[in-house]
Amino acid sequence: MPRPITLFTGQWADLPFEEVCKLASAWGYDGLEIACWGDHFEVDKALADDKYVRGRLDLLERHNLKVWAISNHLLGQAVCDHPLDERHQAILPARIWGDGEPEGVRQRAAEEMKDTARAAAKLGVDTVVGFTGSSIWYTVAMFPPVPESMVEAGYQDFADRWNPILDVFDEAGVRFAHEVHPTEIAYDYWTTVRTLAAIGHREAFGLNWDPSHFMWQDLDPVSFLLDFADRIYHVDCKDARRRVGNGRNGRMGSHLPWGDPRRGWDFVSTGHGDVPWEDCFRALNAIGYRGPISIEWEDAGMDRLAGAPDALAFVRRLAAIEPPAASFDAAFGR
Repeated sequence: MPRPITLFTGQWADLPFEEVCKLASAWGYDGLEIACWGDHFEVDKALADDKYVRGRLDLLERHNLKVWAISNHLLGQAVCDHPLDERHQAILPARIWGDGEPEGVRQRAAEEMKDTARAAAKLGVDTVVGFTGSSIWYTVAMFPPVPESMVEAGYQDFADRWNPILDVFDEAGVRFAHEVHPTEIAYDYWTTVRTLAAIGHREAFGLNWDPSHFMWQDLDPVSFLLDFADRIYHVDCKDARRRVGNGRNGRMGSHLPWGDPRRGWDFVSTGHGDVPWEDCFRALNAIGYRGPISIEWEDAGMDRLAGAPDALAFVRRLAAIEPPAASFDAAFGR
Protein backbone atom coordinates (compact mmCIF):
# COMPACT_ATOMS: atom_id res chain seq x y z
CA MET A 1 0.00 0.00 0.00
CA PRO A 2 1.19 3.61 -0.54
CA ARG A 3 3.03 5.19 2.35
CA PRO A 4 0.72 7.22 4.59
CA ILE A 5 1.01 11.00 4.53
CA THR A 6 0.77 12.77 7.88
CA LEU A 7 0.80 16.39 9.02
CA PHE A 8 3.23 17.34 11.78
CA THR A 9 1.22 19.37 14.27
CA GLY A 10 4.15 21.27 15.79
CA GLN A 11 3.55 24.32 13.60
CA TRP A 12 -0.18 24.14 14.42
CA ALA A 13 0.05 23.92 18.21
CA ASP A 14 -1.52 27.37 18.55
CA LEU A 15 -4.78 25.71 17.47
CA PRO A 16 -6.76 23.23 19.57
CA PHE A 17 -5.99 19.64 18.66
CA GLU A 18 -9.55 18.95 17.56
CA GLU A 19 -9.43 21.84 15.10
CA VAL A 20 -6.18 20.51 13.60
CA CYS A 21 -7.82 17.10 13.23
CA LYS A 22 -10.73 18.65 11.37
CA LEU A 23 -8.44 20.56 9.02
CA ALA A 24 -6.13 17.63 8.28
CA SER A 25 -9.04 15.30 7.65
CA ALA A 26 -10.77 17.74 5.32
CA TRP A 27 -7.57 18.15 3.30
CA GLY A 28 -7.18 14.39 2.94
CA TYR A 29 -4.25 13.58 5.23
CA ASP A 30 -3.99 9.99 6.43
CA GLY A 31 -2.93 10.93 9.94
CA LEU A 32 -0.92 13.19 12.21
CA GLU A 33 2.57 13.30 13.63
CA ILE A 34 1.42 14.66 16.97
CA ALA A 35 3.46 17.25 18.84
CA CYS A 36 3.79 16.94 22.62
CA TRP A 37 3.03 20.61 23.21
CA GLY A 38 0.04 22.89 23.05
CA ASP A 39 -2.93 20.71 23.92
CA HIS A 40 -2.09 18.16 21.21
CA PHE A 41 -0.54 15.40 23.33
CA GLU A 42 0.36 16.01 26.97
CA VAL A 43 2.70 13.34 28.28
CA ASP A 44 1.88 13.82 31.96
CA LYS A 45 -1.86 13.51 31.31
CA ALA A 46 -1.35 10.45 29.12
CA LEU A 47 0.42 8.61 31.93
CA ALA A 48 -1.93 9.76 34.66
CA ASP A 49 -5.24 8.97 32.96
CA ASP A 50 -6.05 6.13 30.57
CA LYS A 51 -9.15 8.07 29.49
CA TYR A 52 -6.93 10.83 28.11
CA VAL A 53 -5.21 8.47 25.69
CA ARG A 54 -8.49 6.87 24.71
CA GLY A 55 -9.91 10.33 24.08
CA ARG A 56 -7.06 11.20 21.73
CA LEU A 57 -7.52 7.97 19.79
CA ASP A 58 -11.28 8.48 19.59
CA LEU A 59 -10.78 12.00 18.28
CA LEU A 60 -8.45 10.75 15.55
CA GLU A 61 -10.87 7.97 14.64
CA ARG A 62 -13.80 10.37 14.34
CA HIS A 63 -11.84 12.28 11.73
CA ASN A 64 -10.54 9.17 9.90
CA LEU A 65 -6.96 9.85 10.98
CA LYS A 66 -4.23 7.62 12.39
CA VAL A 67 -1.02 8.22 14.28
CA TRP A 68 2.33 6.50 13.71
CA ALA A 69 4.62 8.87 15.64
CA ILE A 70 4.61 11.57 18.29
CA SER A 71 7.22 14.29 18.60
CA ASN A 72 8.81 15.90 21.63
CA HIS A 73 11.46 18.19 20.18
CA LEU A 74 11.12 20.86 22.87
CA LEU A 75 11.79 18.61 25.86
CA GLY A 76 14.57 16.74 24.06
CA GLN A 77 16.34 20.01 23.33
CA ALA A 78 16.76 20.71 27.01
CA VAL A 79 18.38 17.37 27.87
CA CYS A 80 21.88 18.32 26.70
CA ASP A 81 21.79 22.00 25.83
CA HIS A 82 24.32 24.51 27.11
CA PRO A 83 23.66 27.24 27.90
CA LEU A 84 20.08 27.00 29.13
CA ASP A 85 18.40 30.40 29.17
CA GLU A 86 15.24 32.36 28.43
CA ARG A 87 14.92 30.70 25.02
CA HIS A 88 14.34 27.37 26.74
CA GLN A 89 12.06 28.86 29.36
CA ALA A 90 9.81 30.07 26.53
CA ILE A 91 9.34 26.56 25.09
CA LEU A 92 9.30 24.37 28.20
CA PRO A 93 6.39 23.66 30.56
CA ALA A 94 6.70 25.51 33.85
CA ARG A 95 6.96 22.20 35.73
CA ILE A 96 10.09 21.34 33.69
CA TRP A 97 11.68 24.79 33.88
CA GLY A 98 11.08 25.05 37.63
CA ASP A 99 13.51 27.53 39.16
CA GLY A 100 15.60 27.54 35.99
CA GLU A 101 18.72 26.04 37.57
CA PRO A 102 20.30 24.44 34.45
CA GLU A 103 21.16 20.98 35.71
CA GLY A 104 17.75 20.60 37.34
CA VAL A 105 16.08 21.55 34.05
CA ARG A 106 18.17 18.99 32.16
CA GLN A 107 17.33 16.22 34.59
CA ARG A 108 13.60 16.98 34.58
CA ALA A 109 13.63 17.10 30.78
CA ALA A 110 15.38 13.72 30.68
CA GLU A 111 12.75 12.17 32.95
CA GLU A 112 10.00 13.59 30.74
CA MET A 113 11.65 12.05 27.67
CA LYS A 114 11.54 8.69 29.44
CA ASP A 115 7.87 9.30 30.14
CA THR A 116 7.37 10.21 26.48
CA ALA A 117 8.42 6.69 25.51
CA ARG A 118 5.95 5.24 28.00
CA ALA A 119 3.18 7.54 26.77
CA ALA A 120 3.90 6.63 23.15
CA ALA A 121 3.52 2.97 24.00
CA LYS A 122 0.16 3.68 25.65
CA LEU A 123 -0.94 5.50 22.50
CA GLY A 124 0.10 2.52 20.40
CA VAL A 125 2.95 4.12 18.45
CA ASP A 126 6.54 2.91 18.28
CA THR A 127 8.38 6.08 17.23
CA VAL A 128 9.14 9.33 19.06
CA VAL A 129 10.68 12.07 16.92
CA GLY A 130 12.73 14.80 18.53
CA PHE A 131 15.90 16.67 19.31
CA THR A 132 18.73 15.84 21.70
CA GLY A 133 20.24 19.23 22.39
CA SER A 134 24.00 19.65 22.51
CA SER A 135 26.49 20.92 25.06
CA ILE A 136 28.99 21.79 22.28
CA TRP A 137 26.87 23.36 19.53
CA TYR A 138 27.92 26.80 20.77
CA THR A 139 31.49 25.91 19.72
CA VAL A 140 30.53 25.25 16.10
CA ALA A 141 32.46 28.28 14.74
CA MET A 142 35.63 26.64 16.20
CA PHE A 143 36.98 29.97 17.41
CA PRO A 144 38.36 30.51 19.93
CA PRO A 145 40.06 27.24 18.99
CA VAL A 146 38.22 24.23 20.41
CA PRO A 147 40.40 21.42 21.75
CA GLU A 148 39.46 17.89 20.74
CA SER A 149 39.03 17.01 24.40
CA MET A 150 36.18 19.52 24.62
CA VAL A 151 34.44 18.03 21.58
CA GLU A 152 34.90 14.51 22.93
CA ALA A 153 33.43 15.60 26.26
CA GLY A 154 30.36 16.85 24.41
CA TYR A 155 29.70 13.47 22.81
CA GLN A 156 30.32 11.75 26.14
CA ASP A 157 27.84 14.11 27.80
CA PHE A 158 25.27 13.17 25.15
CA ALA A 159 25.86 9.45 25.70
CA ASP A 160 25.73 9.76 29.48
CA ARG A 161 22.43 11.64 29.37
CA TRP A 162 20.71 9.73 26.58
CA ASN A 163 21.66 6.12 27.30
CA PRO A 164 19.42 6.00 30.42
CA ILE A 165 16.60 7.53 28.36
CA LEU A 166 17.10 4.97 25.62
CA ASP A 167 17.01 2.18 28.22
CA VAL A 168 13.41 3.18 28.90
CA PHE A 169 12.68 3.36 25.16
CA ASP A 170 13.90 -0.24 24.92
CA GLU A 171 11.72 -1.28 27.83
CA ALA A 172 8.68 0.37 26.24
CA GLY A 173 9.33 -1.06 22.77
CA VAL A 174 9.64 2.43 21.28
CA ARG A 175 12.36 3.97 19.09
CA PHE A 176 13.75 7.52 19.16
CA ALA A 177 14.15 9.24 15.78
CA HIS A 178 16.59 12.12 16.18
CA GLU A 179 16.12 14.96 13.71
CA VAL A 180 19.52 15.82 12.25
CA HIS A 181 19.41 19.58 12.61
CA PRO A 182 21.65 22.54 13.49
CA THR A 183 21.87 23.08 17.28
CA GLU A 184 21.82 19.30 17.89
CA ILE A 185 24.56 16.81 18.70
CA ALA A 186 24.10 15.39 15.18
CA TYR A 187 23.57 18.23 12.72
CA ASP A 188 25.31 17.03 9.53
CA TYR A 189 26.82 13.88 8.02
CA TRP A 190 29.96 13.44 10.09
CA THR A 191 28.38 14.48 13.37
CA THR A 192 25.73 11.82 12.72
CA VAL A 193 28.46 9.21 12.31
CA ARG A 194 30.06 10.31 15.56
CA THR A 195 26.74 10.46 17.44
CA LEU A 196 25.80 6.90 16.51
CA ALA A 197 29.26 5.72 17.56
CA ALA A 198 28.97 7.55 20.89
CA ILE A 199 26.01 5.37 21.92
CA GLY A 200 27.35 2.14 20.45
CA HIS A 201 24.92 2.14 17.51
CA ARG A 202 22.15 0.92 19.77
CA GLU A 203 18.91 0.23 17.91
CA ALA A 204 16.74 2.43 20.11
CA PHE A 205 18.35 5.51 18.54
CA GLY A 206 17.70 6.27 14.89
CA LEU A 207 17.11 9.25 12.66
CA ASN A 208 14.32 11.48 11.46
CA TRP A 209 15.28 12.50 7.92
CA ASP A 210 14.32 16.08 7.02
CA PRO A 211 16.14 17.23 3.87
CA SER A 212 15.53 20.94 4.42
CA HIS A 213 18.35 21.07 6.96
CA PHE A 214 20.76 19.49 4.48
CA MET A 215 20.34 21.84 1.54
CA TRP A 216 21.65 25.07 3.03
CA GLN A 217 24.60 23.15 4.50
CA ASP A 218 25.50 21.87 0.99
CA LEU A 219 24.86 18.27 2.05
CA ASP A 220 23.37 15.58 -0.19
CA PRO A 221 20.09 14.27 1.29
CA VAL A 222 20.06 11.29 -1.08
CA SER A 223 23.48 9.97 -0.05
CA PHE A 224 22.48 10.43 3.57
CA LEU A 225 19.47 8.14 3.06
CA LEU A 226 21.56 5.47 1.39
CA ASP A 227 24.40 5.57 3.91
CA PHE A 228 22.15 5.54 6.98
CA ALA A 229 19.48 3.26 5.50
CA ASP A 230 19.06 1.11 8.61
CA ARG A 231 18.62 4.19 10.83
CA ILE A 232 15.88 6.04 8.96
CA TYR A 233 13.05 5.61 11.46
CA HIS A 234 10.87 8.51 10.31
CA VAL A 235 10.64 11.00 7.44
CA ASP A 236 9.66 14.68 7.57
CA CYS A 237 9.09 16.57 4.33
CA LYS A 238 10.11 20.21 4.50
CA ASP A 239 11.69 22.12 1.65
CA ALA A 240 14.35 24.84 1.62
CA ARG A 241 15.54 27.45 -0.83
CA ARG A 242 19.03 28.94 -0.82
CA ARG A 243 19.24 32.69 -1.35
CA VAL A 244 23.04 32.87 -1.57
CA GLY A 245 24.52 34.66 -4.55
CA ASN A 246 24.19 38.42 -4.18
CA GLY A 247 27.24 38.78 -1.97
CA ARG A 248 25.18 39.94 1.01
CA ASN A 249 23.04 36.99 2.14
CA GLY A 250 24.98 34.44 4.19
CA ARG A 251 24.13 30.85 4.99
CA MET A 252 24.10 31.45 8.74
CA GLY A 253 20.95 33.58 8.57
CA SER A 254 22.31 36.81 10.10
CA HIS A 255 19.96 36.57 13.13
CA LEU A 256 17.08 37.42 10.79
CA PRO A 257 13.59 35.88 11.09
CA TRP A 258 12.19 33.22 8.77
CA GLY A 259 11.07 34.69 5.46
CA ASP A 260 13.27 37.78 5.60
CA PRO A 261 14.68 38.17 2.06
CA ARG A 262 18.06 39.16 3.49
CA ARG A 263 18.57 35.65 4.83
CA GLY A 264 20.77 33.30 2.83
CA TRP A 265 18.13 30.57 2.88
CA ASP A 266 14.52 30.01 3.80
CA PHE A 267 11.98 27.27 4.36
CA VAL A 268 9.45 27.12 1.53
CA SER A 269 6.33 25.16 0.67
CA THR A 270 7.10 21.59 -0.34
CA GLY A 271 8.13 21.19 -3.98
CA HIS A 272 9.25 24.74 -4.75
CA GLY A 273 12.76 24.81 -3.31
CA ASP A 274 16.10 23.10 -3.80
CA VAL A 275 15.46 19.60 -2.41
CA PRO A 276 15.75 16.97 -5.22
CA TRP A 277 12.47 15.37 -4.22
CA GLU A 278 12.18 12.70 -6.92
CA ASP A 279 15.71 11.47 -6.24
CA CYS A 280 14.93 11.44 -2.52
CA PHE A 281 11.82 9.33 -2.97
CA ARG A 282 13.68 6.94 -5.25
CA ALA A 283 16.21 6.55 -2.44
CA LEU A 284 13.42 5.95 0.09
CA ASN A 285 12.14 3.24 -2.22
CA ALA A 286 15.61 1.74 -2.55
CA ILE A 287 16.18 1.47 1.20
CA GLY A 288 12.71 -0.01 1.71
CA TYR A 289 11.29 2.77 3.87
CA ARG A 290 7.56 2.11 4.21
CA GLY A 291 6.70 4.35 7.15
CA PRO A 292 4.81 7.63 7.23
CA ILE A 293 5.82 10.68 5.23
CA SER A 294 5.15 13.65 7.49
CA ILE A 295 4.70 17.14 6.08
CA GLU A 296 6.19 19.84 8.30
CA TRP A 297 4.80 23.23 7.41
CA GLU A 298 7.14 26.18 8.03
CA ASP A 299 6.88 28.52 5.04
CA ALA A 300 6.81 32.10 6.32
CA GLY A 301 5.90 33.36 2.86
CA MET A 302 2.69 31.39 2.33
CA ASP A 303 -0.51 31.01 4.30
CA ARG A 304 -0.51 27.57 5.92
CA LEU A 305 -4.21 27.00 5.23
CA ALA A 306 -3.43 27.20 1.52
CA GLY A 307 -0.01 25.60 1.65
CA ALA A 308 -0.73 22.47 3.67
CA PRO A 309 -3.20 20.97 1.16
CA ASP A 310 -0.92 22.05 -1.71
CA ALA A 311 2.02 20.24 -0.09
CA LEU A 312 -0.12 17.14 0.45
CA ALA A 313 -0.96 16.93 -3.26
CA PHE A 314 2.72 17.25 -4.17
CA VAL A 315 3.93 14.61 -1.71
CA ARG A 316 1.03 12.25 -2.43
CA ARG A 317 2.16 11.93 -6.05
CA LEU A 318 5.68 10.97 -5.00
CA ALA A 319 4.78 8.77 -2.03
CA ALA A 320 2.31 6.69 -4.04
CA ILE A 321 5.04 5.39 -6.34
CA GLU A 322 5.59 1.76 -5.42
CA PRO A 323 9.16 0.70 -4.55
CA PRO A 324 10.99 -1.50 -7.05
CA ALA A 325 10.96 -5.24 -6.60
CA ALA A 326 14.72 -5.37 -6.02
CA SER A 327 15.75 -5.01 -2.40
CA PHE A 328 18.18 -2.43 -1.12
CA ASP A 329 20.70 -5.16 -0.39
CA ALA A 330 20.54 -6.47 -3.94
CA ALA A 331 20.60 -3.03 -5.52
CA PHE A 332 23.57 -1.77 -3.53
CA GLY A 333 25.49 -5.00 -2.98
CA ARG A 334 25.08 -5.11 0.79
